[in-house]
Amino acid sequence: MDEQQTLSTHIIAVASGKGGVGKSTVTVNLAIALHQLGWRVGVLDCDIYGFSVPRLLGVEGEHPDIHNGKMVPINAHGLKIMSMGFFVEENTPVIWRGPLLGKVLHQFLDDVDWGDLDYLLLDLPPGTGDMALNVAQSIPDAKLLVVTTPQELAAGVASRAAQMARKTGQQIIGVVENMAGFVCPHCQQKTTVFGAGGGARLAEELGVPLLSELPLVSQQGENNESYAELAAKVAAILS
Repeated sequence: MDEQQTLSTHIIAVASGKGGVGKSTVTVNLAIALHQLGWRVGVLDCDIYGFSVPRLLGVEGEHPDIHNGKMVPINAHGLKIMSMGFFVEENTPVIWRGPLLGKVLHQFLDDVDWGDLDYLLLDLPPGTGDMALNVAQSIPDAKLLVVTTPQELAAGVASRAAQMARKTGQQIIGVVENMAGFVCPHCQQKTTVFGAGGGARLAEELGVPLLSELPLVSQQGENNESYAELAAKVAAILS
């Protein structure tokens, strides 16, 4: 992205302390919800080793075209998508050392024709590794959205990722608690499968709002209303 595009685009890095908390699912569904509000949205899958965005959006196996020397993002559900998953075979491991990750990030930002975007969501790999640091250093204006589950362990690990971002000057806009209980579709009783309160405690520790508590769902699309509310809150914070 050129400097003018970067200034006009809200960049949101979606982070978690550990894997398995549904960070990529949150990223994709938040992007779709923002698009449904009328915004122009892109998703950059920054998880070079464990990319999952193409599969989540049903575009695995696609290959970007080249136009005027730049890669053209894959379009899915109205979103512009770029991922390492478009360049390697499914289930093929990517074995690269840390310095190469920074080069890939710059290439995905500078050598991709993103066009005019209102929001670019970055699906970060879990933890505080090289890619998270590269994003913090290369895109200091990127805002951070932290995803955790209700478990105290997950929230504690997520806190470390958030504190690293804060030390590098990134603004944390809020916390999303995913898998916040399961509501029985028959009796409407809520069961806290993974405990309770981790997201609220993390938000209080960081001094940021708990933006959403997303329940476990049995069918795709059940959380549409929750994501619509989350998208509206994110848009309001960044407006």
